[in-house]
Amino acid sequence: MHDTDPTASPFNSLPWVVWALALPIIAMEVVLNLAAREIIGGPAGPGWRLMAVQDYAVARNVMEFLYANRLWEELALRAFAYPFVHSGFTHALFAVVILLALGKMVGEVFRWWAVLVIFFGAALMGALVYCLAVPEPAWPLIGAYPAVYGMIGGFTFLLWTRLVGTGNQRYRAFSLIGMLMGIQLLFGVLFGGGYEWIADLAGFATGFVLSFFVSPGGWARLREQMRSR
Repeated sequence: MHDTDPTASPFNSLPWVVWALALPIIAMEVVLNLAAREIIGGPAGPGWRLMAVQDYAVARNVMEFLYANRLWEELALRAFAYPFVHSGFTHALFAVVILLALGKMVGEVFRWWAVLVIFFGAALMGALVYCLAVPEPAWPLIGAYPAVYGMIGGFTFLLWTRLVGTGNQRYRAFSLIGMLMGIQLLFGVLFGGGYEWIADLAGFATGFVLSFFVSPGGWARLREQMRSR
């Protein structure tokens, strides 16, 4: 039996790299909420969120302009910074909660650099697919959800490899993403929604595929488990 401290905070066991990703999201939302109340920024504060969206959001026409004019630094900035800007408190809150939960599970198995690769790789691919697949005009892509769905992809990989090793039905590993996409579709039907789910799904697929290369043992572990069946 393991000794546990009932008074210990569950956040103490979070890998530091997960906090390194979550804290900028939290800090950005705190600043924008204070600005919206004019506690900081004065009368111009309420406009800060819109300015952040204009400066960091991903949209096809903007990215095409930056690419055509070879503005590589701003192109890269938007591709990697948009996960830290959200449309509001609730939008950011759910992203942080999922990031902390899934990041803990993935970060306890993967190395710190692998967590970063999955997070930013999923964000980058989500932005790319969004720009290529979503028709104009469309709401600019902001928020950590494509990157967070990459974490879900990493977690799904862990479940999948475990099921492969035990000979159980592998499709069960995809139950979480299936449930989340179903909820997202339901909300879109009931309340209206855009095309953000395309970026989220691309982020999930990216996280799952990258896990083959960045997880401990990677391909070697998967081959060994499949041979042992």
